[in-house]
Amino acid sequence: MNMIKVVIAGPRGRMGREAVEMVTKTEQFELLAVLDHKNNGMMLSDIPGFQAVHRVPVYTDIEKCLEEVKADVLIDLTTPEVGMYHAKTALNYGVRPVVGTTGFTKEDLQELEQICRDKNLGCIIAPNFAIGAVLMMKFSQMAAKYFKDIEIIEMHHDQKLDAPSGTAVKTAEMIAAVRESKKQGHPNEKETLDGARGADYDGMKIHSVRLPGLIAHQQVLLGSDGQTLTIRHDSYNRSSFMSGVKAAVESVMKQNSFIYGLENILE
Repeated sequence: MNMIKVVIAGPRGRMGREAVEMVTKTEQFELLAVLDHKNNGMMLSDIPGFQAVHRVPVYTDIEKCLEEVKADVLIDLTTPEVGMYHAKTALNYGVRPVVGTTGFTKEDLQELEQICRDKNLGCIIAPNFAIGAVLMMKFSQMAAKYFKDIEIIEMHHDQKLDAPSGTAVKTAEMIAAVRESKKQGHPNEKETLDGARGADYDGMKIHSVRLPGLIAHQQVLLGSDGQTLTIRHDSYNRSSFMSGVKAAVESVMKQNSFIYGLENILE
């Protein structure tokens, strides 16, 4: 198997550290460089926690990085604004992005899709890289054909910037594709405190919980006469996302189009 040459953006973040470990431990992956908003010109091994990662330079400028190292894939685990800039720049340099940042707008996704079409390159944007979370979304979509009343409760750590989560929005989108539109609850329902019923997506309700101690959790509650069904996934640490990142890196090398959601590459 040919080596897949990788650059990681956001190596010092909690997800980034896991990605560095995963890439360096995967036999067919080679970590060429990392992108950081500081430490330019240093080696990754100079940064605390990375002493065992040798010969990997740190860049702050993605264009300089991609001019000097010939990468196949950019793994981006930063923020929506930075991730969007990195993804567009990578595609312009012929590098396939795998992006785990959530919070992209529909316009962002459409723009990336058009660039992929123009460049004939693959790009994977995944709201959630945990295989179990992807299965939770797929199972919820299956169940939504039979349960029309649905509420989504997503729970994350209190440092998460976007609400609802990308996973919750993606789940709602997948459900809406098979569910008849329905406004849930009593027709005369009234919130006595604004936001009590959560966000509305095609009549479904989405609730966001933010607390220290949580990592990433979601449950989809489906109800009908006399019964409820709960589909839940929990990530207890960030290593749970790495099997999905690895699968996305391997898959994006075979793609020549834009893919949104890990479920589209799982067999």
